[in-house]
Amino acid sequence: MNILVYGAGVLGSQLAQILVRGGNDVTILARGKRAEELERDGIVIRHVFQFRTTVDPVRVTRTLEENDHYDLIFVVMKYNDFPSVLPILAANQSSNIVIVGNNADARSMQIYLEKNSKAAKRIAFGFHVSGGQRQKDRMLSIGGAGGPMVIGGLDGEITFKSILDQAFEKTKYKLNYLDDIDAWLKSHIIPILMLNAVSFNEKREMIKLDGNRKQLQHMIGAMDEGFRVLEAMGITIIPEIQAKLIRKHQRMFYLLLKIYSMLPIYKLVAGSYGEIEALNDAFTDWKKATGVPTPHWDVLKKEYTNLQ
Repeated sequence: MNILVYGAGVLGSQLAQILVRGGNDVTILARGKRAEELERDGIVIRHVFQFRTTVDPVRVTRTLEENDHYDLIFVVMKYNDFPSVLPILAANQSSNIVIVGNNADARSMQIYLEKNSKAAKRIAFGFHVSGGQRQKDRMLSIGGAGGPMVIGGLDGEITFKSILDQAFEKTKYKLNYLDDIDAWLKSHIIPILMLNAVSFNEKREMIKLDGNRKQLQHMIGAMDEGFRVLEAMGITIIPEIQAKLIRKHQRMFYLLLKIYSMLPIYKLVAGSYGEIEALNDAFTDWKKATGVPTPHWDVLKKEYTNLQ
């Protein structure tokens, strides 16, 4: 199957490698030094928990032209980068597109592509459940070959599901199809935002969580407030266990956060400042629309973050 992975960061590289090893004809879109690395060395990934390094050759392109045709396109990038890619996707003739990553605005992205595309588009949204970090000559990965990816359409079942299944047929990768992917993506934003918002200094550099009692308590309270904002919008928290853990097992969740703050793994699952800032803008709009009070988040933002 002819597949394009649009985006060559940690998650895009992981996904491209899985698809290559599944026997697909994979092209990865990259630019600058990353494109040169891929052309010279292939996809080099150090699998942290498996204690091994893999190298896989892959075809590289620097552009997506109007007449380029792919059976599937996976767009794997940060939330704040999606807007710049949408016009390019709309101009291209390929039909089956999966937008992968944190997403507070899936519906408007789909509407844009439907209204502006020359060829009819069939669109799904997903999240590759993994993490990692880019190093000079390789990617560090904490994900395995089994994924999974949570994936779904906004208007019922994905119409190109059989094509997706075929792409991963010869891999160990699991596609977890959801009925309400938009609710899952919005639910996921809350812990991602609250965990990452306190992890940048005034220079927008990643720093370690303080892990002090006051900070962690505000983080837990802020997550609960975030879920209440979503509930006020009529959004179901998926998976439900997230809200239950915070509301019914706060001591356990506090201990988990305390351990998280002490381990270096936070560097492998952290977002970028630009993405966290964009997610915060979306959350701020949701708060204003619902009027739900968020005292813990307000204190957290004022005293511990550098978000505007």
